Amino acid sequence: MRLCRQCLSLIGKGELSEECEACCNAFDRVEEFAKSIVKKLSGYEFQTFNVGSRVWGSARALHELLKGRGIEYNMKREFNDSLGRKISELSGKIRSPKPDINVIFDLETFNFELQVRPVYIYGRYIKRVRNISQTRWICGFCMGKGCEICNFTGKKYGTSVEELISTPTIGIFKAKDAKLHGAGREDVDARMLGRGRPFVLEVIDPRKRFVDLEELERTINEYARGKVKVLGLEYTDSKMVREVKMERHRKRYRVKIAFDDEVSTESLIKALESLKGEIRQRTPKRVVHRRSDRVRVRRVYDTKLLFHSGRVAVVEIDAEAGLYIKELVSGDDGRTQPSLSSILGVNGRVEKLDVLDVFD
Repeated sequence: MRLCRQCLSLIGKGELSEECEACCNAFDRVEEFAKSIVKKLSGYEFQTFNVGSRVWGSARALHELLKGRGIEYNMKREFNDSLGRKISELSGKIRSPKPDINVIFDLETFNFELQVRPVYIYGRYIKRVRNISQTRWICGFCMGKGCEICNFTGKKYGTSVEELISTPTIGIFKAKDAKLHGAGREDVDARMLGRGRPFVLEVIDPRKRFVDLEELERTINEYARGKVKVLGLEYTDSKMVREVKMERHRKRYRVKIAFDDEVSTESLIKALESLKGEIRQRTPKRVVHRRSDRVRVRRVYDTKLLFHSGRVAVVEIDAEAGLYIKELVSGDDGRTQPSLSSILGVNGRVEKLDVLDVFD
């Protein structure tokens, strides 16, 4: 087998040649490849990089052939090291096992691609208006294509918390997209007040990485025009996504309730007191089409009557994460036990709902 000097040292036997049958002279072209890669990398802000490679087709066949003869041909490892050293030399950047950008080189075609690690930003958001979804909600009739039902927007709602936060962020980071990961979610018709809801924004394929987050915060809040406000932005990592989504945050709600008949203040106070404790709640009818139909046990920690006049009441409720507050009031035709309506013996429904706090 005719081999270049590098492959001859790896395989251990063969004929030294200017035309290598093993690597197709990839080792001789490392500087050429590195220059092309560094040129493309120049369009990105980054501090660290790493190099990986793909072996398939004829390159993989050769590896398997040599392995069958008892020869371990570590071309990938040696090539990655050679290319990594040259990229570092030309760019001045550091090679790292946890890089900002991964360079993936194809040893069959000699093409490469860049895999850019997302930027993660932690913060809290306040939603001051109703009828805005947390994340993008595509139209269920046209599945995002645009139709008369959605006024050819492709969306069920005009905008979302995710869009109001991500649109200016994408522009500043020169990114392809951004995805919001929230610590739970409020109903579309509910406001998120108080200190706001924790979230992580995943900025996808950013060309810029080192943005002043105070400036980003101001830009987002100006863009959202009072509908949404973000605060406390800080850089984080992918682990925080799991923490934010998995942690069961206790929440405080303010609820305006309308009853079918008048109830006395005394009976209402007693009913609210009786509501404290375990609640058995079967998946509400309004969401069962998109969530598993099962019974969940959640807790109400505290209740407080803020206002009452005849058929109208305003109540504060402290509850465990995952408790459906609207159904806690209405009973959802017996799917929630106990409920405020079942205790009072009077049907009640939530007219307005605000989340006042999401506790750490």
